[in-house]
Amino acid sequence: MTNKNKNILLVIGFVIILVLCYKLAISNTLALKIQHNTLKQQDLLFKNAPKQLSLLKQKQNHYNGLLKKYQLDGSSLQNNLLKTINTYANANNLKVVSFLEPHAIKNEDLVIKTYQFTVEGNYNAILKLVHKLEQDTKFGEIKNLHFEKQKNFRTGKHYLQAKMVLKSFG
Repeated sequence: MTNKNKNILLVIGFVIILVLCYKLAISNTLALKIQHNTLKQQDLLFKNAPKQLSLLKQKQNHYNGLLKKYQLDGSSLQNNLLKTINTYANANNLKVVSFLEPHAIKNEDLVIKTYQFTVEGNYNAILKLVHKLEQDTKFGEIKNLHFEKQKNFRTGKHYLQAKMVLKSFG
């Protein structure tokens, strides 16, 4: 055997030994390193779980408070709106004359509902109702407010009626 053949066999043997080392040792080491890194990440997630749970509970309490503040419980928006109007009307000497079914318009994936209702009573009380509906309860915005002074011919007294259109998204 010549030196050239010995060198070729030496290089081929070296390459074969490198492939065997990779197959038997290095590939297992790399797989275990990847598994170790994923386990470390999972460990960090589990360590942060109580903190995340606490934050989620705080968010839930905050959102429940908002729902309670804006008087949005589990029932429909129409029922909540009517309940709010009736409660305010009873407390402030107003009379709910009519409350019509909502008119719904679907624009792509957004549903716009308009509620039309009429109240009767004092001008200032009606304006406070409008403010309450728009600012305190966040049901939507009053798109139209039409005041009309009418006369009851039986009693001869004048009274004020306000027809409102409230626009709500959702």
